[in-house]
Amino acid sequence: MSVSYLNVGNDSTDNNEELKLSPADCGLGHSCQFCPHEPHCSLDKPHHEKLLIESRLERIDQIILVMANKGGVGKSTVSANLATGLAQRGYRVGVADADIHGPNQSRFFGFAGEHVRLSDQGLGTKNFTEDSLAHPVKVGSLAFLMESDDTPIVWRDAYKHDFMHHLVGSFDWGELDFLIVDMPPGTGNELITLADMLEGANVSALLATTPQDVALMDSLKAVRFCHERGLPMLGVVENMSGITCPHCSGEFHLFPRDHLVESLARAGIESLTQIPLALELASGSDLGTPVVVAHPQSPAAQAFTPVVDACVAKAQAEFSQAAVHSLGDAFEKNLESSDLEDALAGLPPEERDAVRQEIEAMLNAEQGRLSGDGERSE
Repeated sequence: MSVSYLNVGNDSTDNNEELKLSPADCGLGHSCQFCPHEPHCSLDKPHHEKLLIESRLERIDQIILVMANKGGVGKSTVSANLATGLAQRGYRVGVADADIHGPNQSRFFGFAGEHVRLSDQGLGTKNFTEDSLAHPVKVGSLAFLMESDDTPIVWRDAYKHDFMHHLVGSFDWGELDFLIVDMPPGTGNELITLADMLEGANVSALLATTPQDVALMDSLKAVRFCHERGLPMLGVVENMSGITCPHCSGEFHLFPRDHLVESLARAGIESLTQIPLALELASGSDLGTPVVVAHPQSPAAQAFTPVVDACVAKAQAEFSQAAVHSLGDAFEKNLESSDLEDALAGLPPEERDAVRQEIEAMLNAEQGRLSGDGERSE
């Protein structure tokens, strides 16, 4: 670190506070690796990267990692339709494509072959718009930085680690209610890096799988990872679960799901929905329009509703909990306020403690009512 400034607070001399040395920062919204000034820059680069990620995360409410320990089970399909379904509800949504070796979100939203530009605010996102969406779905993907869609990515773990930081920190996500992260298969470097980076954020996992035993065997490894990391799980999306005969309209399961049901019950994981095999689902993905907007009344589109509901319910529950905690802090400050102490000082000593206890009981009862504890205790 070669450039710094002194951050001196008011009355620092009276309070005998030490002068704090804070690294200077350029304020640019992208990683140093994208900056043309990087070879000659003398600022603290690790400090800039840290500030960049923190500033992005401060503007994102909920982060959903769509995981699938097995490749080819439909996590990208789930990610795209979940994001679009949330946007249909009026939420501000982004899709971060973390699948380095198969970045397909560019195609799922109709941006295959397109590129983004770098600005002082960071890497631009591609914005998917549709009449039913109040806000565009912002899409960030490595595909937008590649020369062509068929360019292979042959990276060691150090490069993957860096790109996970770029994905969160360098793309200009803006204010988001939900960031949906389309994870790569497995529990390797990308997942570990993101799990470490997102510590302290509102993060939860959604598992995509198919009913076959070979897919389930790998999916349960992802469940175990989440349990060991303390990562909350919203539940499981069963993809390719059932098909409708085009001749008789009868429904049947292509793969038996009894073992899946038993395994999820043992793991304590809820199955949120069953996504059928459907032509409109596949064609929507290929054409760049998620099925929830291309065919909103179709069985495939309707099957995503419980997943969207689960994400919204979690966000609302966390908002309510945060509000209750804020009220608790406010109540505690009221009990310790100088105005309350001045009012109590005018009471006879034998009444003072009784009134204080009565006020405290009233504030605690109101906090319990707002949090729902009062209803549960009745």
